[in-house]
Parts: sequence; C-alpha cells; structure tokens
Amino acid sequence: MNLTKQIGQDQQLTVGYRGFCVPVDVGCLKISGGSRRIMRVACACAVVCALVALCAAAELDEESRGAAERQLLALLGLPARPARRLAPTPSVPRAMRLLYETDGAIPAAAANTARSYHHIPTELDARFPGEHRFRLFFNLSGVPGDEIARGADLNFHRADGATGAQRLLIYDVVRPGRKGKSAPVLRLLDSVPLITAQGTVTADALGAARRWLKEPEHNHGLLVRVLEEGQHNVDARQPHVRVRRRVTEEEEEWNTRQPLLLLYTEDARARAARESGATRLVRNKRATQRRGHRAHHRRKEAREICQRRPLYVDFAEVGWSDWIVAPHGYDAYYCQGDCPFPLADHLNGTNHAIVQTLVNSVNPAAVPKACCVPTQLSPISMLYMDEHNNVVLKNYQDMMVTGCGCR
Repeated sequence: MNLTKQIGQDQQLTVGYRGFCVPVDVGCLKISGGSRRIMRVACACAVVCALVALCAAAELDEESRGAAERQLLALLGLPARPARRLAPTPSVPRAMRLLYETDGAIPAAAANTARSYHHIPTELDARFPGEHRFRLFFNLSGVPGDEIARGADLNFHRADGATGAQRLLIYDVVRPGRKGKSAPVLRLLDSVPLITAQGTVTADALGAARRWLKEPEHNHGLLVRVLEEGQHNVDARQPHVRVRRRVTEEEEEWNTRQPLLLLYTEDARARAARESGATRLVRNKRATQRRGHRAHHRRKEAREICQRRPLYVDFAEVGWSDWIVAPHGYDAYYCQGDCPFPLADHLNGTNHAIVQTLVNSVNPAAVPKACCVPTQLSPISMLYMDEHNNVVLKNYQDMMVTGCGCR
C-alpha cells in the first residue's frame, strides 16, 4: 500500500513539508509545530500518520526524509533510530512476549516501558565456578535520562531434579572487594524462599536498578547466592534455580534458561499525561452530563457526518521492520466529516463547539464550523530492539483514534 497516495486521494488528508515543521490539514483543523500540546495529545495519531507518509514518500530528498523521521522518532520518545541490523534479529525473551500479548500490561504502577537484559560476561565470571553463587552484570546505560524506574524483576529459570527447601539471596554490590585488602560492600535486595515447583522464580532488584541509573559508574552488578534453608550460610548442593551457564551447555540452550532482568520505567511524556489525567476525566464527565439536552441534527448522509475513518500505518513501508519486532503495523484511523447545526448527541460536542456552531448558523462569515477531531484515543504496545540489542516493550499513549467528535 502506498501511504502517500492513500492519504492524498482517499483520505483527503493533505501533507506538506516546510523546513523542520510538518503542517497537517485535517478538514478545518490545522496543526504545525511538534511542541504544541494539541499535537501531542488530541491529534497525535494524525501527526504520526502524516510523518509516516512523509518518510515513505519516494519524491522526498534525503534531508527532508531524515527530518521527518527524526520528528516521528521524537514523538515516539526515541533519541535516534536504532542501527540497521544485518544479522537476524535476536530472539525475544518469553517474558517480554507475554507482556506484549497481554496488551502491554506492565506489572509496575505508572510504568509504560519494559526492557529486558541478560548478563554481560566479564573476566570476573571465572571466579564463580559453582552453580550456587554468581555475579550478574547488566548494562543499563541505554536507558534515557528522563525515565524513572518503577520496578525491576530478576527472573530465574528453575533447575531440574532439585529437592528440599532453599533460599535465594540477591545483593547489590555497592563496592567490590579487593583481594587480600577489603571485603565487598553488599546490600541485600531480596530474600526468596525456594521449594520444588514449576515455572520461574522472581526476585526484586529495584533498589539496585535505581542506583545504577543515578550512578552508572558505580554499577558493579548483583551477587546471587542459593543457600540451604534452615542452615547458617551453607551453600545449596543442588540449587533450585539456574544462576550461571554450565561448561557442557550449548549457548542456544542457555539463552532460554539464563537469568533475565526486566526493568519497568516511566518516561517524561507518560508522566505528564498521567499527572494531567484528572483534568481530562472531569471534562469527559461534564460532556457526558450534557447529553440529552441537544436537538437532533438535520438528516444527512452518514458519510458526510463527523466520524472515524480507516487509516493503516505499515512500519515496513518506512523501512523500520529491521528494529520493530511487533506489531508490523497498526490501525491508526483519523476523524473527518461535517459538524452540522444543531450538534447531535453522538457528535460529543463541547459547550464551546455548540456555541461556535450556533454562531456559524446565524452568520457563517463570523466564525467557521466546529472541527471534527479525535475525542478518544487509545494506546498501542510496541516491541523493538534498541541500539544495545536489548528488547524493549513500550506503551504509546494516544496513538489510535477510538472516537471522534466536534470541537
């Protein structure tokens, strides 16, 4: 599908390019300037669609195409486009797949982003030959500075054949030790009882993750220990969980069994939307209370009335399929149509829109009709690979139109 042709002819959504500003004309509504609040919220979907179309337009020169792509990436909260990958895309951890398949239901309050990390091997690994004790290192340097950690789960795969009660201890290595001089400074993060069971074991590592984000130069990893329950400081003979790779284990097999750190964060855009959410809820409630007090509009053909129209955004069309794992595209929709006088209940007009439509019916030259715009938007979830080859799940607000009305 050629997005530019569809938007230009079928959707009647005109797109222009002027320097680094992308104006979008949807009916009587004009938006320009990526910093405007209306572009970020009420018409975010239309801006995304227009920018995708710009990126896909073959007639644009490289500079214009690059500028449009940067603006769209900024809207998505990405500092830059992840590097193109020549090698096959790494496998997505099962835990991240499950989060995506549950509509991005991140298990941490206020978080809108989940990132997965595997242990990065170092020369220190050789100091931990046993399966009951290991030092894990996760590089969180790729997390943007505006994101706040809301949760961090350390998941372990269970070992086969283990019996008896044990205990899993997770320590933040605040300061590494010096051989023959000083012991390491450790801070206990979580203590998890282990019994024979199925599935994975989860420990809390939020305290360490928050420290690493504030002081990345003091990230010395986590110390993991498995002890026999009820015995003082006795290492587990056959641990219930896998903490390190065995010498005889193939890398492909270990990739599905190794510990996984899931970091849940909230970015500045989501934080601002959450903090201003109460105001929008009050406005929507007031709009609902006004229903039933308006006269019915005169009969018109359904296609002429303000309503939601179809518009599909295909990420492959803009060359992003090499770093976006899922979805391959999404139904963005947009709003178009007439806002006739008097406004009907289903057009969900505000008080201002009702007054403006009334004045327009008396004197069309004094003021234009109200505009058909999105009144309800829903989020989408996206799985992608960042520049460090980590899998990221992000929930993007206000990306898909679910309701239209007159404003």
